[in-house]
Amino acid sequence: MKKRDFLKSTAAITMGAFLPSPLWALSKNDRLRTAHIGVSNMGGEDLKSISSHKMVDVVALCDVDSKALEEASKAHPGAKLYKDYRILFKEMKDEIDAVIVSTPDHTHAPASMLAMENNKPVYCQKPLTHHVAEARAMRKMAEKKKLVTQMGIQVHSFYDYKLATLLIQSGIIGKVKTVRAWSPKNWGYDGPVPEGTDPVPDNLDWNLWLGTAAERPYKKGMYHPGNWRKIMDYGCGTLGDMGVHIFDTPYNALKLDVPKTIKNSCRPTNGFGFPEKNEVTYEFPGTAYTADTLTWIWSDGPGAPKKHEDLVLPGNDALPDQGAMFIGEKGRLLLPHFMQLPRHIVNGAYQELDLSIIKDQDQIGEPTKSYSIEGNKHYHQFVDACLGKAECSAPFSYAARLTETILLGVIAGRFPNKTLHWDSKKAKFSEPEANAYLDSPYRKF
Repeated sequence: MKKRDFLKSTAAITMGAFLPSPLWALSKNDRLRTAHIGVSNMGGEDLKSISSHKMVDVVALCDVDSKALEEASKAHPGAKLYKDYRILFKEMKDEIDAVIVSTPDHTHAPASMLAMENNKPVYCQKPLTHHVAEARAMRKMAEKKKLVTQMGIQVHSFYDYKLATLLIQSGIIGKVKTVRAWSPKNWGYDGPVPEGTDPVPDNLDWNLWLGTAAERPYKKGMYHPGNWRKIMDYGCGTLGDMGVHIFDTPYNALKLDVPKTIKNSCRPTNGFGFPEKNEVTYEFPGTAYTADTLTWIWSDGPGAPKKHEDLVLPGNDALPDQGAMFIGEKGRLLLPHFMQLPRHIVNGAYQELDLSIIKDQDQIGEPTKSYSIEGNKHYHQFVDACLGKAECSAPFSYAARLTETILLGVIAGRFPNKTLHWDSKKAKFSEPEANAYLDSPYRKF
């Protein structure tokens, strides 16, 4: 099945007041029945955090790995167990109120779109999708159906990141001309394409793990459970993993849309694994908080970032392992990743943060160094929104644009050192060869 046909079919749903939207069906005193697709690793963390809300009942668990499913079911013995999310919806669509999608990236859109087709609010892990076309389709579906949605970028709701956003928007460093962001993580693979095949473990349904992705032989340790991020067919590399978190605050604070141009300096593509080192340069149209044009430089992989005067800290302090630097007309703001306060730098010296410049002090919240407290905020916000008690701060209307920006940089890695020009209205590159990677066929499985 062509992916465009899938997206077209799922989008072709008639809207009307008769739709059983959970927002209309739930009263403020009702509980939220959740289904979780993907329950190992990050899926396990998502399950733990969502279920920690006192108004949540976990009613369904789904995973292609029976060991992961068995482990997750220990804490939720009353939940029904599935290995195929399509069967879950077929059997339980009237018994669930919201869906949490925590699978490898290539399954985010197929599972989330099916959930929204069934009128369910969705919490989907980052990056929102594997392809640009999917991000646009998910945003369109969520807005058309008026569903509660949230992308899993937990730090979006952390104190330090909200503080940095408000400081930038209050003009602490004036209009921003450049952002530099970095992570030395290596979700790339410069090795050879694996040959041969290994026996599929008894606990894994390899066909369902592949899902809509192209058929490929199973190789032990290569894809499941932990290395899929490195492979083009399933993940989005370091940029798609850490980049979403680290981009989020500058992207939100500066009210950016999608970029005009993208260039990735990396090794030539091998068509299989992402480069182990990337330096992606984006040029964005200006906003009220930026210069006429904003330049954004992302660096990842061992040794990132390269030395640059924009990144020199007072007293030759070491840069945080991961983070972002805003460079403005009146100074710089360093935002480490994560759970560290931003640092204001003017003329080579640290400045004490002046919170009085923030107009609405109630937006700041209270500082905390507890991940168990901070980490649950984003999840609980989604639950409360489903119950009509809050609004999500990272809905698909926002998350799709951020994800599109990230994915354009991922695509640029297939054309190293070449500047790609993006037409947002047409959803196309000026370079026809790059348009082939905005989408891909869906395998029938």
